Amino acid sequence: MRWPALLVPLIFGALPGAAKAVECREFVFEDVPYTLCHVDSASEDLRLFLYDEDERPFGNFGRLDQALSAGGERLAFAMNAGMYHPDRAPVGHYVEDNEQYRGVISTSGPGNFGLLPNGIFCIGDGRADVIETRRFEAESPSCRYATQSGPMLVIDGELHPRFLEDSDSRYIRNGVGTSEDGTKTIFAISERPVTFHEFGRLFRDALEMPQALFLDGNISRLYAPAIRRADLGRPLGPIVGVVVSEDR
Repeated sequence: MRWPALLVPLIFGALPGAAKAVECREFVFEDVPYTLCHVDSASEDLRLFLYDEDERPFGNFGRLDQALSAGGERLAFAMNAGMYHPDRAPVGHYVEDNEQYRGVISTSGPGNFGLLPNGIFCIGDGRADVIETRRFEAESPSCRYATQSGPMLVIDGELHPRFLEDSDSRYIRNGVGTSEDGTKTIFAISERPVTFHEFGRLFRDALEMPQALFLDGNISRLYAPAIRRADLGRPLGPIVGVVVSEDR
């Protein structure tokens, strides 16, 4: 069932008081609990992070937040942002502050990453977009930051064609969806194991995101200090986060 668009502002409606860089809250869809974090990608400082100044992977949210504090900044939100190798190098395309670390991979392969179509989360000037990989190659959008993962969850308003409604593959999963105009970005993490079909329906039916991308499962982690959440676990590869000044 597709929810009416007028319900979406109720999920993310502004709270009284000062504007928030990110608003995170619990949300239940089809009896499954999720945590959703909404970012205004037109105005907030959304970035990707992998290596510190010594070219060592940050690996966790605490080390990244500590590094930002040296410059008078802090993390308002963060989440793991794509698959990575044992040395924490990204599996697919990765761009950080206009520097490309790895090129686009558009061929099929094993595992979730190679379950085509996969996609790229691209952060540009005043917008962020989830773009299917072959469309990304054809259009060559300008991305200050980019991370590739897979599979796509939603493509032009439709679920990935290979998702099975009766699948028994269930994991904690996290992902990201973007609006058509690139100004709204919604990050989601499931609070119990879900299938790809269930996770895709969250973005398509409840959140009405025309494009959505799976970021990872099993190692899915969320940092959201506004709701007193800082997940621990295995060292991470790429991290996506919203940066604000320490006094905000």
